[in-house]
Amino acid sequence: MACDEPAALSGIFTRQNSASTNSLDFEPDADYKFVESLEERYKCAYCHLVLHNPHQTGCGHRFCQQCILALRELNAVPTCPVDKETIKMHEVFKDNCCKREVLNLHVFCKNFPDCNSKVILGRYQEHLQQCLFESMQCTNDGCRDQILRKDLKEHLSQHCKFREEMCQYCNAYVVLINIKNHEKNDCPDYPVPCLQNCSQIILKKEVEKHHAVCPEAEVDCPYKQYGCHVKVKRGKLAEHENSALREHMLQILDKNSRLEEQISDLYKSLECKEIKIQQLADAIKKCEKEFRQYTQLFGNNSNLMVSTQALASHLDKSARLESQVKQLIQMANQQQSKLDLRPLFDTIENVKQKIALMETYDQRLVVLEDQSSKHDLQINIHKAQLNKNEERFKLLEGTCYNGKLIWKITDYKMKKKEAVEGRVLSIASQPFYTSRCGYRLCARAYLNGDGSGKGTHISLYFVVMRGEFDSLLLWPFKQKVTLMLLDQSGKKNHIMEVFRADPNSSSFKRPEGEMNIASGCPRFVPHAVLENTKNTYIRDDTLFLKVVVDLTDLEEL
Repeated sequence: MACDEPAALSGIFTRQNSASTNSLDFEPDADYKFVESLEERYKCAYCHLVLHNPHQTGCGHRFCQQCILALRELNAVPTCPVDKETIKMHEVFKDNCCKREVLNLHVFCKNFPDCNSKVILGRYQEHLQQCLFESMQCTNDGCRDQILRKDLKEHLSQHCKFREEMCQYCNAYVVLINIKNHEKNDCPDYPVPCLQNCSQIILKKEVEKHHAVCPEAEVDCPYKQYGCHVKVKRGKLAEHENSALREHMLQILDKNSRLEEQISDLYKSLECKEIKIQQLADAIKKCEKEFRQYTQLFGNNSNLMVSTQALASHLDKSARLESQVKQLIQMANQQQSKLDLRPLFDTIENVKQKIALMETYDQRLVVLEDQSSKHDLQINIHKAQLNKNEERFKLLEGTCYNGKLIWKITDYKMKKKEAVEGRVLSIASQPFYTSRCGYRLCARAYLNGDGSGKGTHISLYFVVMRGEFDSLLLWPFKQKVTLMLLDQSGKKNHIMEVFRADPNSSSFKRPEGEMNIASGCPRFVPHAVLENTKNTYIRDDTLFLKVVVDLTDLEEL
C-alpha cells in the first residue's frame, strides 16, 4: 500500500535511518557553487538540483522529498522520469546515507570572491549568519539600508540616520534625524534668544523665569492704581519713577482727596441714618408708653373690645416700626463695612514709606555727588602732577650737562608762519647745564627775526636761567659762547657766531627771576640763505641749532 503523506515517508525513512543528521540542513532551490563539480548521483532526478532530504525509489533513483510529493500530486500513478517505471510509494525510503554525503559537500560562500570561505553544505546557513560580507538590513528602527555585516558596526555608530545621539544641550538620547526638531521644540535646555530683545541667550525652560526679571520686558508703572498708565521697560522703571516723581505724588494726592470726599459723604449718610434710627426708637418708646396707658385704662372696663382693637392697631404699628429699625440697622452695618478704611490707611502708609525712601535716596545722591566732585578734583590734581612729572622726565631725558646743546626744531614752516602772524613770536629750547651742578642755560629763537633782523633773519639768543646751585657758582657768567646753524649735508658748512659774555651786562648776572634777558645775535642767519634750496640747512622741514659754552677755566663743583 502506497504511503501518500510526508509523515508516511518519514516513517519509512526512520526504518532505514542509520545516523542522525537533524543538526545539518540547507535551503533548497538556491544557486550553490560547489568547490568540485556536483556529481549526478547527488542531483534530483526530477528538478536536477542538489538533493534536499533525498528519497530513493524502488527503481533506484533519488529525488528530493518535495519532488516525490509533487510527482504524487501530478499523477495518481506516478512514474519515474528517468526509466518510466511506476513509482510504488511503499517502496520509497529516505536515503540518509546520501543525505549525509550531500550535507558534507564543500561549497563556496555566495559572497565569493569577497569571502573566500569554503564550508560544507550543511553548515552553509550557519556560515551566512556569521559571514562578514553578507548583506543585512540595519538593525535601527526605521532604517532600510542594506549593509555588509563587517560595516554594520561603523554604520550604526557613524552613518545611520536613525541612530541615537545625545542631545548636546539636555543629554537625552534622540534619533539623529529628529535631533534638530527635538532641540527646537522639546529640549528644555536649548538656548533661545530673549523674546524681549534684551540680547541675552537663555535656556528654553527658563524663559518664563527670565521674563520676570528681563530688563527689556514692558511692565506697568507701580503707580498704575493711582492713575499712571505708562508701560515702560523694566530696566528703565527706576528712571521713569524718578522722572515722574512729581506726577506720581500729584496722582496719589488726587486719589487721597477723592477718598477723603467719599469718606466724608459716607459719614454724613451714616449720621442721617443714625438720626432716623433714633427717631424710630423714640416712636417705639412712645407706642410702648401709650400701650401701658391703654392697658391701665381698659384693664377691667367693659369696653374691652374697643381697647383690644386699639391695642391691635398699636401692635401692628410697633411691628412695622421694629421691621424698619432692623432694616436701618442692617443698612448701617453695610455702610459701616464700606467705611472700613484699613486698606486705604495701609496704602497711604506705603506711599509715605516710598516717599521717605525716595527722600533718603535724594540725600544719598547729594552725598554721592559731593564725593564724586571731590574725587574728580583729586583726579584732576593727580593728572596735573602726572603731566608735570612727565614734562620733567622729558626735560631730564634730553638735558645735557657738558655745556653743549643740540636743538632740533621741527615743523619749521608752520612755526615760522605762526611767528609771522604774531601768534608765537619766539620758541625756547630745553635747558642744558655746564655740569651736573653748573649754570642752567637755554637758547631762544625768533624764526621771523627780532629787532634789526625782524622779517629778514632768524634771531638766536643765549639765556642764563635760574638754577638750583646758583648760590655756589661764580657770578657774573663770563664764558665764551658759540651759536651754530648745522649743515645737514655732512660737509660741515656750519654757520656760527661767537661772543664772550659781558660781565657788566644784566644778562649774565645771577638771575633774580626765572631767567635773565636774552643776549645774542638778532641777525643770526638771513632767511634767504637758510631757505635756499641749494643749501642743506633745512631738511624734511627740520633744522638743527647748536650752542657751545667754553668750559675753560670754569671751576667744577
